[in-house]
Amino acid sequence: MTRTSTPHRAALVTGATSGIGEAFARALSTGTDVLLTGRDGAALERLAAELVAPGRRVETVAADLATDAGLDAVAARAEAFGVDLLIANAGVGPFGDFLQASEASLRATVSVNVMAPVVLSRRLLPGMIRRAEAGRRRAGLVIVSSNAAFVPVPRLAAYAASKAFDLSLAEALSAELAAEPVDVLALCPTATRTKFAARSGFGGGNLPGAEDPADVAAAALRALGRVRTLVRGPLSGLLLSGPAFARAAVAQTLALVLPRR
Repeated sequence: MTRTSTPHRAALVTGATSGIGEAFARALSTGTDVLLTGRDGAALERLAAELVAPGRRVETVAADLATDAGLDAVAARAEAFGVDLLIANAGVGPFGDFLQASEASLRATVSVNVMAPVVLSRRLLPGMIRRAEAGRRRAGLVIVSSNAAFVPVPRLAAYAASKAFDLSLAEALSAELAAEPVDVLALCPTATRTKFAARSGFGGGNLPGAEDPADVAAAALRALGRVRTLVRGPLSGLLLSGPAFARAAVAQTLALVLPRR
């Protein structure tokens, strides 16, 4: 894989108000314009104010990606913004027994974790590829999955299943688009110091050894265009990187043998 040597011109970061999404926004080169989205408009504006630099566009769009209206708003703004890097990071999921979870929380998990990456990728990739071709550059797509994508996780059933979908989607797109000027990365973090645990109902603290979001985001940006799947974690990275490589190889083989339509 060939990695672009210049920063992307404009990036969309979903779920940008905290955690890994905020870390991505902060890790991007100041030469990259940034469009930030999340549900908390005030938090987005505070982050945007910190990211402003001379000659740099930093804009926000407050939206709920669990809704069609939110997806429509973000996709339209991103296309007008001219993004060539999409970081599909937003994610939610209830912790607890599946039968005790509300249907609303399960629907939100599927909408944000599954439908949002699908819809945003489908709507934005054509323009991203056209702009990359015109500028003789490379576009980028980062889909944030999880270590949980590789195994079924009781009491995180819907979340883990949604992240398995994200991993498969990123792997398939990477293979399908191998001849196009776009790099696709499936990012599979291990436990990370974010607000996810508290919001999911797991608890207010983080697991021992949880990674810093800044380290995860920086590693992902370095990996984009160099590998197709990045598995984080001292133990999980060791155990799951082999299966991840094998999965990507299978996807590439299938892309070559399956007929195009």
